[in-house]
Amino acid sequence: MDYNAENIYIQKCLVLIEARFNRGQSTDWTSYDFEKLSDAIQETTGVTLSITTLKRIWGKLPYNNIPATTTLNTLALFSGFRDWREFKQQYTPTPVTEYKAAPKKISLKWLYLSLLCLPVIGYLLLHGKAVNPAAYSFSSNKVVTEGVPNSVIFKYDASAAGTDSVFIAQTWDTRRKIGVSKDRKEYSAIYYYPGYFRAKLMIGKQIVKEHDLLITSNGWVVLIDDNTVPVYLKKEEFQKGKTIEVDEPTIRSYNLTLQPQAPMLRFINVLDLGGIRDDNFTLETSVKSDFRQGSAVCQRVDILILCKADVISIPLCAKACVGDLSLHAAGKSVQSKDADLSKFGCDLSQWVNLRVETKDRHMRFIVNGEEAYALDFPNLPTDIVGLQYRFNGIGAVKDTRFIKGARVISL
Repeated sequence: MDYNAENIYIQKCLVLIEARFNRGQSTDWTSYDFEKLSDAIQETTGVTLSITTLKRIWGKLPYNNIPATTTLNTLALFSGFRDWREFKQQYTPTPVTEYKAAPKKISLKWLYLSLLCLPVIGYLLLHGKAVNPAAYSFSSNKVVTEGVPNSVIFKYDASAAGTDSVFIAQTWDTRRKIGVSKDRKEYSAIYYYPGYFRAKLMIGKQIVKEHDLLITSNGWVVLIDDNTVPVYLKKEEFQKGKTIEVDEPTIRSYNLTLQPQAPMLRFINVLDLGGIRDDNFTLETSVKSDFRQGSAVCQRVDILILCKADVISIPLCAKACVGDLSLHAAGKSVQSKDADLSKFGCDLSQWVNLRVETKDRHMRFIVNGEEAYALDFPNLPTDIVGLQYRFNGIGAVKDTRFIKGARVISL
């Protein structure tokens, strides 16, 4: 395979992905942006590409090889094509002959007429054809009450769409939409991860119906992100009394290796917390990740507080690795290149205590009894629906609880 020729296609595909992802220039992306891209690709394609893989493809890490075919197929699928071959057929490079057109004189009369038409054209582009939401219906039913994987049957009536395209967006992100037939009434989808989703029925670019969809986990779910379907661990493999833990023997029992690339391990608990919101609450938890070899040398751990319309992402890592951290809290993002996040560095071979205190949208992050950072977040308050922990290779969690006034909810 010609590396230079193939790289031309790869760079074109990356441009399409950046446009769809819509998070600005990739030169400014942090680890948090690549994490969100990994999530977006997984939700759209069902395939997980690790943050390390994405950083290599985008040139953030040294890498001089062509990505595997499965990786290229996933990138093409996220870009809107069936596979890499179809993408290459659509974007076959062709030589372009440069020429200079002869200058033309523009009549002032036509210039004035064009300017007068601009407001009319702008209005038509902005508003387009009116769509009546009352002419449509949209609902969903989970196949099982709790747990994952879980299939959802969407029922819809879009017969009034006429020649307009009809889409179902399974999450809050309308870029991740699936085209459906206006003449059909049902569409089925599999959710491999628990969480809160805002499903939408779209006619063209307009949302006509939407509703909440909460896929609860029925307790702790522990899984290993694979390139296809997640590997779900059995409860007896990770429930150690009141501690949730996955060790090396458990990982190896699934014929997985910890080197050179440690697998992505996730602990997830999604539930109805009875209206505890992200603007006034306390979270207490303890984490540990004592594997620090190969790609897991920084012992990176991310704790995500999952909310209905938002997320709070808290990083922890070895003290020597605090130069590449991102903290995100309900619309407020902080990167270590612009702020001092050094107190999120700790010895993760021992239990690390994390406490998050929020009052009136002022949030404090306390690591081992010391304030690591504090901020005020801008987004409107929303309900908390659970937690997700992300480890490289192995990890453990204990003493986890949400506190709101006299209420204590232990997980």
